[in-house]
Amino acid sequence: MQDVRRSGILLHPTSLPGAYGIGTFNQDAYHWVDFLVHTRQTLWQVLPLGPTGYGDSPYQSFSSFAGNPYLISLEELVQLGLLDQHLLDSAPDFPRERVDFGAIYTWKLPLLRYVASEFNARATAELRNEFEQFCAENSDWLEDFALFMALKDAHNGAAWNQWGMPLRSRQAEAIDAARRQYADAVFNHKLNQWLFYRQWLALKAYANDKGVQIIGDIPIFVAMDSSDAWSNPSEFFLDDQFQPTVVAGVPPDYFSATGQLWGNPLYRWDVMKQNRYAWWIRRIRAALRLYDIVRIDHFRGFAGYWEVPASETTAINGQWVKGPGADLFDVIRAELGEELPIIAEDLGEITPDVIELRDQFGLPGMKILQFAFSTDAADKFLPHNFTRNFIVYSGTHDNDTSWGWYRTTATDKERDFFRRYFRTDGHDAAWTLINGAFSSVANTAIVPLQDVLNLGGEARMNLPGRASGNWAWRFVPEQLTGHVADRLIDVTTIYGRDPKIYEGKGPESGGQTGQDQKGAGAI
Repeated sequence: MQDVRRSGILLHPTSLPGAYGIGTFNQDAYHWVDFLVHTRQTLWQVLPLGPTGYGDSPYQSFSSFAGNPYLISLEELVQLGLLDQHLLDSAPDFPRERVDFGAIYTWKLPLLRYVASEFNARATAELRNEFEQFCAENSDWLEDFALFMALKDAHNGAAWNQWGMPLRSRQAEAIDAARRQYADAVFNHKLNQWLFYRQWLALKAYANDKGVQIIGDIPIFVAMDSSDAWSNPSEFFLDDQFQPTVVAGVPPDYFSATGQLWGNPLYRWDVMKQNRYAWWIRRIRAALRLYDIVRIDHFRGFAGYWEVPASETTAINGQWVKGPGADLFDVIRAELGEELPIIAEDLGEITPDVIELRDQFGLPGMKILQFAFSTDAADKFLPHNFTRNFIVYSGTHDNDTSWGWYRTTATDKERDFFRRYFRTDGHDAAWTLINGAFSSVANTAIVPLQDVLNLGGEARMNLPGRASGNWAWRFVPEQLTGHVADRLIDVTTIYGRDPKIYEGKGPESGGQTGQDQKGAGAI
């Protein structure tokens, strides 16, 4: 990874504009990349791209390897001759500024099933060969995932650990019979994955060719109701009925007085160590195919994680348990190379062992400016306390928008400290934080598009602990005005985050030296 000053925007693809109810990999996505290039941004950060279920959270995906079929561009399927335009012309009247996930589920997924039913008749020989090659190259996860999703369909969406025991326990005879019985559904899910990968990798290549790298997000834990857990039950703490005995969460924190009970099954790290963490190596390799840089959510769980008995209804009654630590990352580095393109999400209750693990492997951590104003000048989130090997954010997908934070979420003490620190009256709070992030010494600054657009809490992406109403925000094209672009260009260039500024110049131009930067692998 590069030791240069860079900046970028956090925007999940579902938030892109478009005609059919949700952001996709259509021309609007390419226009978004063009906007990043125009405004001198070199990073685009996205949330996990996996298929989502109840609650629509990208952090509770049905697979660590699969992509979300909601993101497939239907317009491209028309161009390929796999779908007729008149079927799109009869689309529902979707809202422009919110994703109606229920409507997407009932309208788009049947269209994709229709595409699968017609594929062999309508696809060219070249497309059929491309699909077959994809299936062969990805069989190590695709076969199980496609069958898993077909079985979920057949069980009306029930979680796999509620299926009959022959399928729950993956008895060979039952699995073979299911593959035959649900062959059409399996084909549909395989085709969806090929379409997703085909479109996303083309978009990623377009971004890379224009100098924009993709930061992708992977949660440390997988969903209980996932192909990962179904396919690898021995690597999780499950009982003889395949029910979790302990689950993941975090203790009471900034977001919740009762903690956050995530419910993910916990890894049996002792079992994973015996096969040199093979599943994790596959997972990181797959992520680095989709992204240029991987942000691992809840990195602190590798040092120690909060274990909660599965019978609990809150995360209060848990305990800290030691994680795999450096042993896992030694294997990852041996397999993938010394310089790991990984960002450590080191937020929450951070202990010295988390910092030691992060720094041992030279992984950049995160700084969130909205967290900086609750204490005093020694607060680690204040810009004057940063060092270079960090990514600074005004806020993330879990925070209120910066304008919403200043108006409603922040305490009076925080607002007062914020005004004193930045010598402002607070009237332009979002851009005050953007300026604070871009002007800091941190090598990388990332801000959500909502902050660039100066939007309030109505544009918040996620409120941790809220069961519904999250992940739905979208922008509309007319919000990306010339004034917004000019302001973003100005803050990027004035604080030296346009890499072209340093082209052909020595280290004295920007302090970009190995001696100034402690730790390998900085971005």
